[in-house]
Amino acid sequence: MLFSGPAAANGAERFQVLIDAVVDYAIYMLDPQGYIVSWNPGAERIKGYAPDEIIGQHFSRFFTPEDQAAGRSALALDTAQRTGRFEDENWRVRKDGSRFWALAVLDAIRAPDGTLIGFAKITRDMTDRKRVQDELRRSEERFRLLVEGVVDYAIFMLDRDGRIASWNAGARRIKGYATEQISGQHFSRFYTAEDQGAGVPQRILARALREGRCEMEGPRVRKDGSTFWAHVVIDAIRDDAGTLIGFAKVTRDLTERKQAQEALDKAKEQLFQAQKMETVGQLTGGVAHDFNNLLTAVLGSLDLITHLTSDERVRRLVDTAQRATNRGAQLTAQLLAFSRRQTLNPQTANLNDLIDAFDTLLRRAAGDSVAFERQFDPRSRNVEVDTAQFQAAILNLVVNAQDAMAQGGTLTIRTANVELGPERADTFHELTPGPYVMVEVSDSGTGMSDEVRARAIEPFFTTKDVGEGSGLGLSQVYGFVRQSGGQLEIVSTPGTGTAVRLYLPRSASDSVADESRPSVAPVVRTGRILVVEDDAEVRHIAVQTLELLGYTTFQAHDAPEAMAMLQAGLDVDVLFTDVVMPKGMSGVVLAKEARRIRPDLRILLASGHPRETLDRVELIPGDFAFIGKPYQVPGLTAALEALL
Repeated sequence: MLFSGPAAANGAERFQVLIDAVVDYAIYMLDPQGYIVSWNPGAERIKGYAPDEIIGQHFSRFFTPEDQAAGRSALALDTAQRTGRFEDENWRVRKDGSRFWALAVLDAIRAPDGTLIGFAKITRDMTDRKRVQDELRRSEERFRLLVEGVVDYAIFMLDRDGRIASWNAGARRIKGYATEQISGQHFSRFYTAEDQGAGVPQRILARALREGRCEMEGPRVRKDGSTFWAHVVIDAIRDDAGTLIGFAKVTRDLTERKQAQEALDKAKEQLFQAQKMETVGQLTGGVAHDFNNLLTAVLGSLDLITHLTSDERVRRLVDTAQRATNRGAQLTAQLLAFSRRQTLNPQTANLNDLIDAFDTLLRRAAGDSVAFERQFDPRSRNVEVDTAQFQAAILNLVVNAQDAMAQGGTLTIRTANVELGPERADTFHELTPGPYVMVEVSDSGTGMSDEVRARAIEPFFTTKDVGEGSGLGLSQVYGFVRQSGGQLEIVSTPGTGTAVRLYLPRSASDSVADESRPSVAPVVRTGRILVVEDDAEVRHIAVQTLELLGYTTFQAHDAPEAMAMLQAGLDVDVLFTDVVMPKGMSGVVLAKEARRIRPDLRILLASGHPRETLDRVELIPGDFAFIGKPYQVPGLTAALEALL
């Protein structure tokens, strides 16, 4: 007996009352062989047996068949006898055969002399807790598999010091490190040397710690040393008590998106620049057209004065005025070149040969203080180009290069065959991919800032002092090369010099065209000419010039008046008409209507716009002659002689 005497009996009774009151725990006694000798209400509730059903039975019946076969109950008794205690958490079986998850403790009970009396067994039903734990474990496993399966995002954990504690497949793909290579390393290794030196990783962790979250974009470094553009989110992770556990870090590679956005922004900027240049071109083209009308009247008047006077002083004054007017005509030519409305005469030519042809002039323009170098590709292919305009463009570039090297330097002209693929051609607005010949004029001068380079081809923009440049040289080169189907590129850095590259489409022909031109035989200057011009001054000068040349003239101030004269039977050999006129009928329409009445009538059109520009508005028949304004006596004479 464990207890004796009245006090012991009372204590035993109170203990039994306590044991019987416990319903959440199965508390019962086993004899030394494992047979049940007591059974409390908690045991009855948990295991389903009434005391008279279970007392005297071996406790192994509560074990699952597989544990019974493995001798688990015998192991429990042996361990408790040897060590005093056996604790286990495993499945147990109720009376109805159902299973529950049990936390079981088996303690050996010994008499004062050490003799084994039996065992105290306490079992608690942990099924609900296990179900929650299992669900939590499954949830954690699903989350782990989810995170591990993500390959588009680098998802990993940092400890409180910023060292890597976990690493998913996306992190391996994006950053290039295997898990065993990066675990335990500080996350700052993903930052550029500049950011590391500036303490960016530490500031990011401090912000996440202070605000709970930090989100940013910037360059990051892969294992192989390459950089990528990353979107990064770092969250501080705390336990229920608010203690910092570490940081969760999510990184996404946005390199392709950033490159696409940069390409889009660049395309928008190029489109804006192209639209701006087109608008300025239209404006300058219109100004040039109106200015040409004025110059036609001035030059015509000066020509007439020259023919009507023999006074040497007057002739000298006229000569000075003509030179000034010709400079004005050159200015309009530059404006028309920028607006791509000049008339070009393209020929098959080799750029090496064209530059060779005026090498002496280029060296003289470069000056003695500049080292003049040439790097010609001996296999340079032919192009279709207006040779005179090309040489003028190269001269312009050489003069600009010389101006940029006031203290001397090196000027280099280089040619090369290039192939512009879609990715390169896209950097130039409206440039077709394909084979080109590139000519580059580079200097070692002062260079340009980004702001100056962006405006360099605008008409009248110049960094020179007032009176030292018109600001039209580079814009004329740009207009010429664009009208020739090519593109101009400026590469420049302040302090290191500038390179201007012209890309001209390669010709399909490898032979240089014959530049000889048939001579025009002079014809007797006789004939009757109807002059149609809405500008009274230009019309007056044209009539005076034609009469001075010996022609009989008639004049009309607009198309309806001219049609009325022709319909009335006016007999003329040539209709000499301006193209752009008011009252809804252009010179081209007038000429076509006149031809319908008089099929043998010869047509000479005049305009301040190039013929190619007019053709885009209204196609001019091929047998209609054309002369550009401002025209002078020699040009007008040649045009009429060829026509008659």
